[in-house]
Amino acid sequence: MHYHLLLTEDCNLHCTYCGGFSKVQKDISYDLKVLKEFIAKDPEASICFYGGEPTLRPKLIESIMDKVPAKRWSIQTNGTHLEDIRPEYIQRFHTILVSIDGGKKRTDSYRGKGIYDMVIRTAGHIRWQGYTGDMVARMVISERSDVYEDVTHLIREAPMFSNVHWQLDVFWSGYEWKDMRGWFKYNYNLGITKLVDWWVGRMAKGEVRGIVPFKALTGLMLRGGKTELWCGAGRDCFAITPRGEIMACPIDPSTDFLMAGNIATTTPDKLRGFAKVGEPCPSCDIFDICGGRCLYVNKVRLWGDDAYGVVCGSVRHLVGELRKALPRIKELISESKIRAEAFDYPDGNNSCEIIP
Repeated sequence: MHYHLLLTEDCNLHCTYCGGFSKVQKDISYDLKVLKEFIAKDPEASICFYGGEPTLRPKLIESIMDKVPAKRWSIQTNGTHLEDIRPEYIQRFHTILVSIDGGKKRTDSYRGKGIYDMVIRTAGHIRWQGYTGDMVARMVISERSDVYEDVTHLIREAPMFSNVHWQLDVFWSGYEWKDMRGWFKYNYNLGITKLVDWWVGRMAKGEVRGIVPFKALTGLMLRGGKTELWCGAGRDCFAITPRGEIMACPIDPSTDFLMAGNIATTTPDKLRGFAKVGEPCPSCDIFDICGGRCLYVNKVRLWGDDAYGVVCGSVRHLVGELRKALPRIKELISESKIRAEAFDYPDGNNSCEIIP
């Protein structure tokens, strides 16, 4: 299974869209031996360092990687202290997910002045040191954003990132939406259409650019497959808090209904299938492709049923645009302009939720 390991709930940034944590714990309060014993009972365990900001604890990261028998490692970071981890440990990461929200103006407006330049410099330096794994630009898209402009900026101007992924700011927010329904209809959905057209246009030149939701969903449709919740929350993906609690999702450690156990008393085999998304998702006609989008939002719906439907409509639009593009993509594969294997992404859970 895949585990988000929260090393601290502390963070050095104050991003406008972050809900933060109601119970902030700066350091883990369990013995690493307990974590080692828990993970050792799962021969297929992969761990993603998470927070808060995990790179505030670089020595702890290195100690865990030395002692805990995980099969694969990844990290989700704001990028400001990534270089505090020694290069020999950086090289062991299968995936490094770095928070950046598009161009300099956009990123700095969300994350703070100078953060864009710092992240670009740090990510570039990690590549210069020889990192060849999957480095994902992990974006937030909100009413301030332009999905076409922001995604294509990172693809064109930040080549150190092998893939770009985004999530919609529809959990909580530090500012008020002015017109959610209008923004999705006249900005985001139109931007998705434009982005799909651009993406397929690049394929005619032999390029399958790394847009995570597009690659993963197209790959599923090419294979004729079906999926459940892409992120695996509550099924085969769990979070371990600094207190050693096991949760179905790392988004809010204060949420009791997500609590699945504790690493000191629970074994991995008892976790699988702990939670599933409820209606209206299982009855939806694109459920086999979407998988339910988000367990937390499905259960909590902070924005209410109306906004829930608006966000679901954006997923339906994205899937519809990719379905329309599928015949052209198949044609390009048959012409050997691109390879079908280019859409085999990800190769296991890498903490990209896939569905925005």
